[in-house]
Amino acid sequence: MSALIQIGLVSLLPLLAIVAAGKDLSSYTIPNWISLALAGGFCLLALTAGLPAPTLAGHAAAGAVALIAGMGLFALGWIGGGDAKLLAACCLWFGWPDSQLFLLDTAVAGGAFALILLVARGQMIRPFIPVVSGWIGRLTTPGEPAPYGVAIALGALIAFPASQLIRFVHTTY
Repeated sequence: MSALIQIGLVSLLPLLAIVAAGKDLSSYTIPNWISLALAGGFCLLALTAGLPAPTLAGHAAAGAVALIAGMGLFALGWIGGGDAKLLAACCLWFGWPDSQLFLLDTAVAGGAFALILLVARGQMIRPFIPVVSGWIGRLTTPGEPAPYGVAIALGALIAFPASQLIRFVHTTY
């Protein structure tokens, strides 16, 4: 398999994470095609890079556990369905134990993003923010939900360069 194809496949996670964050920011939805493309891209990368079966099983298990946990969080109304699917697709890419670092990075990014939203939506700052319509207006409106896909994407972008998958693909060149 050519190195260029593998680079393209490896680039799918960061690129689609950025697209997911942008979609979630602008519409509060993450289209299904993003999570499906992430899952399909991982499968192609695993196949072309020759990921060993036990490692592949660890990735699949991490994705499945994340999907089940995400469905529970969705059922509780804590995250959206797109967030749950994006989280699972990202955990598929990270496998075990890298999903731990990814989830930690996601939680820290989510906390930082929540603080930014609290400040932007607060009574002390809000009068200085010009009245804006559209997605920026919704994002800065008190009481609106937080588009958590932004935190998931940031967690993926932070954790991915140090992941075992990147190290494995790098050694196959």
